[in-house]
Amino acid sequence: MDGTVLIADDDRTIRTVLTQALTRAGCRVHATGSLAQLSKWVEEGRGDLVITDVMMPDGNGIDRIPAIREARPDLPVIVISAQNTIVTAIRATEAEAFEYLPKPFDLPDLMAKANQALSRRPRKSDPMPDPLPVPREAADPAMPLIGHAPSMQALFRMVARVLNADLPVIIAGEAGVGKTTIARSFHELSDRRDRGLAVLTSSDAGEDAIARAADKARGGTIVIENPAGFDASAQARLIGLIEAMESGPDRAQAPRVVATTGADPQSDVAGGRLRSDLYYRLAGVTVSVPPLRARVDDILPLAAHLLARAAAQGLPERMLSDEAASLLRAHPFPGNVRELENMMRRLALTASGAAISLSEMREALTQQTGHRAPPPTPSSASGPAPQAPEPTGQPSLPQAGSRLSDSVEAHLQRYFDLHGDALPPPGLYDRILREVERPLLQVALDATGGNQLRCADLLGINRNTLRKKLTELNIEVTRRRKLM
Repeated sequence: MDGTVLIADDDRTIRTVLTQALTRAGCRVHATGSLAQLSKWVEEGRGDLVITDVMMPDGNGIDRIPAIREARPDLPVIVISAQNTIVTAIRATEAEAFEYLPKPFDLPDLMAKANQALSRRPRKSDPMPDPLPVPREAADPAMPLIGHAPSMQALFRMVARVLNADLPVIIAGEAGVGKTTIARSFHELSDRRDRGLAVLTSSDAGEDAIARAADKARGGTIVIENPAGFDASAQARLIGLIEAMESGPDRAQAPRVVATTGADPQSDVAGGRLRSDLYYRLAGVTVSVPPLRARVDDILPLAAHLLARAAAQGLPERMLSDEAASLLRAHPFPGNVRELENMMRRLALTASGAAISLSEMREALTQQTGHRAPPPTPSSASGPAPQAPEPTGQPSLPQAGSRLSDSVEAHLQRYFDLHGDALPPPGLYDRILREVERPLLQVALDATGGNQLRCADLLGINRNTLRKKLTELNIEVTRRRKLM
């Protein structure tokens, strides 16, 4: 790797780690904690690559990209940020950053992106992006689209890439993960935001209602919630509407169609609940939203955000005690983000002090599930932890001499107990197999240092099969553990 890299980050540790890594790779490095100094270096003609944080003491790194591109059109910019929101990903994409990586980032991944940026052919001219309007920064959706988990960051990057494409979108996921919020973000953060937005549900899908929605959303966006829940005649009307919009005389003003579905829309097709010809008209792009239990490290940041928003809406200011945070983090959240949101609003209203206590959290979880909440795990609420594959929360280590099947049986029994007299949602067999498969692959990859050939040999499966499963499960592979 050859070239001069300009680093702007107010965290001295990150500057040191990046400087050492890039220097060892053969680069020359200038590092600063100031955007003003970065701008000065750029104007002086220094640097072949910029790596910048977003939130800096003297400004916003993404906001500086247009000025950098005006001064040096061929200078690539890699954005790194702890502001792990969908808006950050979209803004970085629209500003035409070379790459956006959330903190904490994988150092080998960043080094690979830096090598690509330094090796690419310079662009002779790049169009200046339009400045982003203020309302995007101030957007406060019903459920916050924040998350550092790799699956959420992959989702954010996918949304950013297809935000303004003229393609229909399916947003798939379990109930409560925020599908409707993401669907609305395709409108509110896109070039169509000044046009109409209409939402169609199965309860109001008559011929007149569909026609009114199409008229209201002219040039804007139509959101179809759970098309598998529409009856056969309503699905036929939706097909007719989409065909008319695609080929009619007003197709230039046709609204974009965004649909929300369950986690596996193809099973709805196979089961006859969703017409296959409607599904293929909707599935231009499919975005899968992970359940909250698959991104455990996002639970506490989401809870803090929801408590802060409740306070901004007039409820008392609250925070989580360490003990309450540990207990919350171990909860399986079958209701996903919606369940967390309702719980935080209730605790903001009912807690007796500024800090939500362990007993108050235990009582809230008991009311939520109908069963006494288990004690928190001894691990720190803020410390690192693996993703939670098991739908019953963080599993404890098995006792010496116990069989794996005994531990699995105990966790499955607890999962059934959490539903009281009701049964878990249908599809349990495939769901459990998927959630056992993910940690098996992750642990095996970690044990083999990210070497996929060794991992496939360890598991006794074909390397192509392993790659296919890693893609399906959105498991990112790196050769080293995360350093920063």
